[in-house]
Amino acid sequence: MRVRTDDEVYRVDAVWLGPPKATFPWRARYVAWGVGIAVFLLVLTVERQLGYGFSFFTTAWALIITIVLTRFICARISHERPLSAAMAMWVRELIAPRERTSGVGGAASAARIRVNTQRPRRREKKKRGKGSRRSTASTVQVSTTTQKNRRRSGGRKKEVRGVRTPARP
Repeated sequence: MRVRTDDEVYRVDAVWLGPPKATFPWRARYVAWGVGIAVFLLVLTVERQLGYGFSFFTTAWALIITIVLTRFICARISHERPLSAAMAMWVRELIAPRERTSGVGGAASAARIRVNTQRPRRREKKKRGKGSRRSTASTVQVSTTTQKNRRRSGGRKKEVRGVRTPARP
């Protein structure tokens, strides 16, 4: 069952039935006439570029191809999705980046991995100069207290609020 729109403005005003007292046997919207003329000229141009001459049969085939293409295009446009929006969507589909289906490169190998003969060492902290705020005795005391706390906690760091650490077995 075909349900027509109940909005009379779009159903009546967007259709041209032909001249008075000589109406066409089909309904065609204004946009369909514009699309049809543009498609017909495009099809004739393509036919000429392919080397077909201008004759009755080539023009008849151009008209049939035009009708099919125009119906295809106009089936996808409406007053809610105008031709300009459909064309913009079509262009964006054509130029959108695509996923690569073939892999880049060959088999994995360890040929490019750099190997150092020495293990990396920790950097030592810079010592404070004479103008530092803390005295050296308090610095030593803080560092030994920090080491004791680390030993007690088993090397675990302070839990960040809202993030749970994984349970140990």
